[in-house]
Amino acid sequence: MSDITMERSKQAQLRFDAEVKLQQGTAPPTQGWTLSEGALALLYRLAKDPVSAGDGLKLLHELQTHQVELDLQQEQLEANAREFAEDLAHYKALYDAAPVGYFVVGRDGRIQEGNRAGAAMLGMAQDDVGGCRLERFLALESRLTLAELLEHVSAGVQGASCVVQFGSDDSHPDGATRLLRIAANVAPGGDAFLLAVSEYD
Repeated sequence: MSDITMERSKQAQLRFDAEVKLQQGTAPPTQGWTLSEGALALLYRLAKDPVSAGDGLKLLHELQTHQVELDLQQEQLEANAREFAEDLAHYKALYDAAPVGYFVVGRDGRIQEGNRAGAAMLGMAQDDVGGCRLERFLALESRLTLAELLEHVSAGVQGASCVVQFGSDDSHPDGATRLLRIAANVAPGGDAFLLAVSEYD
């Protein structure tokens, strides 16, 4: 079915629903649509003349039906917006509460966002990770390993991973380091990388 055919089908269904609601008296409350003075004057002129009174009634019915169509569309838009907000909140909660670290890292190596577990791995608050260079938290030899991983996924390798040593003189002056596994993919749009970071056993 073509897009044009589907759109016509939707419009026809909307029209049918509006007609049914008008007949049943169950039209949704108006969202503030009003007739202009010009439209009211035209309806008055048509209704005054017995010859054109039928046309006036048809026009009034058409206007009422169109108003109900607009109200139904508005209801659907509001329902879609609520559903979108609920989905967004759901997936944000999953992202933030995940037991592994998630990062979105730009092509320049800077963290764009991270979840709570990821921020904890870096020893930072979640709101503070944005803008940091991820390599800063890696031992020198692991920086090249990460760069190679990102090159692989840029070339189309799916689900590639590597093991890196977290901890450097910059990030851990006490010398504490640990091994972590980083799995990576290119983000939709290709302008960033999606990284999942977990403890390496």
